[in-house]
Amino acid sequence: MSTEKAELSDGRILEYVLVPDPPAGGMKETYFAPDRSYVVQFYKDLQLEKDPNRLRRLDRVIGPYNPTKDTTYGEYWRKLFCWPTGIVTKPRLGIVCPTYRPNFFFNDGPFKGKEKEGNWFVLERPRRMLTDKDRGTWINYFAICILIARAVRRLHAAGLAHSDLSPKNILVDPSVGESAVIDIDSLVVPGIFPPDVVGTPGYIAPEVLQTLNLPLNDPNRKHPSTATDLHALAVLIYQYLLLRHPLRGPKVHSTVSTEEDDKLAMGAGALFIENPNDKSNRPKDLKIPYEVLGPLLSIEVRRAFVDGLHSPDKRPMAMAWEKALCWTWDLRVDCSNPHCPSKWFIFQATNPVCPFCGVRRTDTVPILKLRKQVQGRPGQWRVIREVVVHRNMQIFEWHVLDNKFPDESANRTRLAYCSFHQGQWLLINEGLATLTSPTGNRVPLGHAVALTHGAVFRLDAGEHGYQAEVHVVSC
Repeated sequence: MSTEKAELSDGRILEYVLVPDPPAGGMKETYFAPDRSYVVQFYKDLQLEKDPNRLRRLDRVIGPYNPTKDTTYGEYWRKLFCWPTGIVTKPRLGIVCPTYRPNFFFNDGPFKGKEKEGNWFVLERPRRMLTDKDRGTWINYFAICILIARAVRRLHAAGLAHSDLSPKNILVDPSVGESAVIDIDSLVVPGIFPPDVVGTPGYIAPEVLQTLNLPLNDPNRKHPSTATDLHALAVLIYQYLLLRHPLRGPKVHSTVSTEEDDKLAMGAGALFIENPNDKSNRPKDLKIPYEVLGPLLSIEVRRAFVDGLHSPDKRPMAMAWEKALCWTWDLRVDCSNPHCPSKWFIFQATNPVCPFCGVRRTDTVPILKLRKQVQGRPGQWRVIREVVVHRNMQIFEWHVLDNKFPDESANRTRLAYCSFHQGQWLLINEGLATLTSPTGNRVPLGHAVALTHGAVFRLDAGEHGYQAEVHVVSC
């Protein structure tokens, strides 16, 4: 092995270690820095150096479209994206990227040293080979889905499309609930920079597959865009939370060939395996329906795979997924079965049973109905959303104020927490300056509000403060 030098478009000179058989993907080969703090990736296709659009695209991606340069939230986005930091011009065209964080590599087991691509975790065979720690808990996949939806929302807000969202282009770590979107250099800027690829099989939008046979410049041909990203995003969320593909069912679309059958199953003939109006693609052994994800996510699943499967304009936006996921996160409870493979599930009062192991809760579960005062109607309140209480549940500003949301701008300082003490559920105040008891008295820091059935209290006395009504479910 020897150390070589790469010259960047901004004049920097960076070293990389030349190895005979570097890691390589479809478009690039990768070389590590001597200290492995960054990688230099060269494009395999030497003709790309002559493509002015390629250089313009890279310049825009690294410059004005780059969220990691945001002076306020740049550090946050650097965790969600592996964003290129420079353009290599010599010895040939390439990019410089930060090295993936250590937790995105397997430390041991059969995949030691490999990157934690999503397929290791969602495909049945490799998943069985993972250690319990690497496999993670179900709620960590939920956290991963929130981060992926947030990252896609940020891309789309800038007018960018990833064009190839799939498990191979999003690294995940279910042991801690983290993710990072990679392969940023091929972002699509609609109307300016066309896509390099159509996507990864299984995640390509039906309209793209359906028109692949048309010439590239045919106005009827559909290309990767923000709308096709939304299909891939929905597939990823469904797959991570339910460990199955939403379109791969028993229905046979063609007997000509496996390839033709698969093209139709993902394209013109795509049919949601849980479509309520057409059950011809439903697996016989489907034990866990998507409705176990709760009412908010169920709405988005139907919008994505029933209403919007063949109508791109009806697909839920990334922000809709992010909101539904975040508010559903507040409906989670821990499973009382110590041997449950998922450990957590979304609580539904009408059927308080863990869908993953079948064990029913046998205790009491308080639900906080968060209410907002109706504008112009003093004393009238309407329920905005619900929060399910579990042991050591933490309360943050978005549980207290109706104008706060747990996005990149959120203050993640804990303001209170819930505990079950001496047979009673309590909310212990740590930082709520105007928390008011059901009797109308201020609750000092360090003191608690008892979460008894029917109790009503103010979490914050200000204009945006929620009123909470306690509803205790006896399972």
